[in-house]
Amino acid sequence: MTTPSWRASLVPWAVFLILFVVWEWAVAWSGISALVLPAPSAVMKSLWAAMSSGYLWPHVRATLLELLLGLAGGGAMGLAMGIVLAESPLLERLLRPCVVVSQVVPKLALAPLFVMWFGFGMTSTVVITALICFFPLMENTLTGLRQVDAQRLQLFRMLGATRWQTLRRLKVPAALPGILAGLRVAVVLALVGAVVGEFIGASQGLGAVIIATQGMMDTALMFAVLTVIAVIGLLLYQITLAIEKWLLRSYTDSP
Repeated sequence: MTTPSWRASLVPWAVFLILFVVWEWAVAWSGISALVLPAPSAVMKSLWAAMSSGYLWPHVRATLLELLLGLAGGGAMGLAMGIVLAESPLLERLLRPCVVVSQVVPKLALAPLFVMWFGFGMTSTVVITALICFFPLMENTLTGLRQVDAQRLQLFRMLGATRWQTLRRLKVPAALPGILAGLRVAVVLALVGAVVGEFIGASQGLGAVIIATQGMMDTALMFAVLTVIAVIGLLLYQITLAIEKWLLRSYTDSP
């Protein structure tokens, strides 16, 4: 007998609830200072105060804007680069090593350079986010396009399909699951990139708030901001899953 879907969806919430209860009890029993580890009740109180006063909303909007701009720019470049490299083995041999080298350098180490080049503000954070989102989509697109069924590819060639027709009608639809998997990874990394970029190059955003709470030694507010970041990440991931299911269903149902 299978577990009803509504019961299965309650399991993660039950686990979170148990963890919060244990956390609350452990903090109260051990007497740990709130500066080191605040209780969940203190975190929720701080979160409610920050939200109800309107303090956090501008920072949430700034982080979301940086995330979406970086994801759009980096995702588009990654998709385009993956297609170009998949269609041109020569360009792949020439450019792929450069792309890999650009990705192994930690973006946090490049952040001071971006601040010097693009200024202290949103632009440098968007650039960092775009660079982080670029590689998953490029790699997944390249891999997906290269794994198209050889027999179907041969059939398209026998029918006289052009390279563009083969790419649009065969390769991209066949590689769509892999491309969308790369998008899921990129969405999560985009949030990480936006927050990390704000650590160094922004005066607004959730990452900047974390740095401010560290200076104020307001650990409860820091945990509250981390909670907001986690909720944003979960919501964006679920939205991406819904888009993925819709696209794959549309492709399957199409003649």
